[in-house]
Amino acid sequence: MSKRSHELKTPEDASDSSSEGPTDSKVVLKQKITLINGCAIIVGTIIGSGIFISPVGVFKEVNSVGLSLIVWAIGGFFSTIGALCYAELGTTIVKSGGDYAYIREFYGPLPAFLRLWIALLIIRPTSQAAIALTFSTYLVQPFFPNCAELMPESSVRLFAAVCLIVLSFVNCMSVRGATRVQDVFTAAKLFALAIIVIIGIVQICQGSYEYLTPEKAFEGTTSDIGKIVIAFYNSLYAYGGWNYLNFVTEEMKDPYKNLPRAIMISLPLVSVIYVTANIAYFTVLSPTEFGISNAVAVLFGDKTLGVMSWIIPVFVSLSCFGSVNGSIFTSSRLFFVGAREGQLPNILAMIHTKRYTPVPAIIFNCVMSLLYLVSGDIWSLITYFSFFNWLCVGMAILGLIWWRHKYPELQRPVKNHIALPITFFVASAFLVIMAVYAAPKECLIGACIVLSGIPVYFIGVRYQHKQPKWMDNGMNKCTVGLQSLLEVVFQEVME
Repeated sequence: MSKRSHELKTPEDASDSSSEGPTDSKVVLKQKITLINGCAIIVGTIIGSGIFISPVGVFKEVNSVGLSLIVWAIGGFFSTIGALCYAELGTTIVKSGGDYAYIREFYGPLPAFLRLWIALLIIRPTSQAAIALTFSTYLVQPFFPNCAELMPESSVRLFAAVCLIVLSFVNCMSVRGATRVQDVFTAAKLFALAIIVIIGIVQICQGSYEYLTPEKAFEGTTSDIGKIVIAFYNSLYAYGGWNYLNFVTEEMKDPYKNLPRAIMISLPLVSVIYVTANIAYFTVLSPTEFGISNAVAVLFGDKTLGVMSWIIPVFVSLSCFGSVNGSIFTSSRLFFVGAREGQLPNILAMIHTKRYTPVPAIIFNCVMSLLYLVSGDIWSLITYFSFFNWLCVGMAILGLIWWRHKYPELQRPVKNHIALPITFFVASAFLVIMAVYAAPKECLIGACIVLSGIPVYFIGVRYQHKQPKWMDNGMNKCTVGLQSLLEVVFQEVME
């Protein structure tokens, strides 16, 4: 591993690098992500299977229509605050890599490596495998009406593997191709949710809003704070992905304008869609039906669309397909940046000489996801690290607050009122504490896996220059061989 330097850019630098000129012929990741592409990445990554499935998890905890809608609204508001803080981070530290890049700037290489270590080892590949499995399940489901338990598991996993491989291939071939896939599938999932919302509006106009009246909406509401917090966690899972655009900041056209604009368009849009979709569900489904359903959107479609009810599972599948694409696109950039900083093997810091895509990082990401796909239960692994995600987000926001005090003169194209990052940090800390309180065993296992990265860091990064000569030569030969095979080189240094 060797460090590839990449200095922070000023707004003027970014303007120069995004203009047409000699840099267009350089072997670098091109700035091709437009405002629309940025919105599609955020919206398309957030809206996966969550809104079609997670509403049940929220409702079961609070046992109330009214409070579940409030939880969804607060989850959207909370995610929007976080995204605004990340807009400030992304325009102050103009580096791809999201949390990893910010933690490295604020706290140094070891904490950043631990963030990268868990993202590489667990978080990104397991989440992609899980979403791909959901995609495959809903794709196959229409062929087994009312017999979901008869679906062959091998077929489900095979289609999930095809999903991962096809999307990785698209991402290897072209940035434009990957963003077009994201645009199309984001439009498809918005269309599906629009159908649900419109049906809900029609139902309300026809007087079907019994469970939304003040008398019924808060019937049976829980007073257990722990359950309300878990419901909030479930809603935040469905909003997950609001910070993904920060992983590709360097590839955005005019990130100082388009990053905050994409956030301000996307997060309110998703929040409104989520709340209105939940309202629509309750115009058709009773709280009892809602609580026992494994896939509330599918049940909603069965009761309202008749012979056309098959389109809901198909659209859920398409929604997951788009989410996998967005995750692959951003994950590969995270691994690319980690390798560029000298914390992963050099080959992952290389890009294709003609397609300008981080092919090795994309392939590595795909292989890791496929390994989890063919392994056993991946869902338990995901539960071990919910606290770690929020810990890293909280650390990034704390760094933002610290830099406000340490570097008050630093140019900040986006500067929120200090109350926003402070509020979000306190809320993130509360979520971490509650996660540890609610699931101490899982968090302890997760923490042990995180700490396992410390010896890896010292052996593979900090003291990698002391490795035996035969090992160093072997790695160099392997890197050169892969370079020739994949036609990749290090990114050229921008002047």
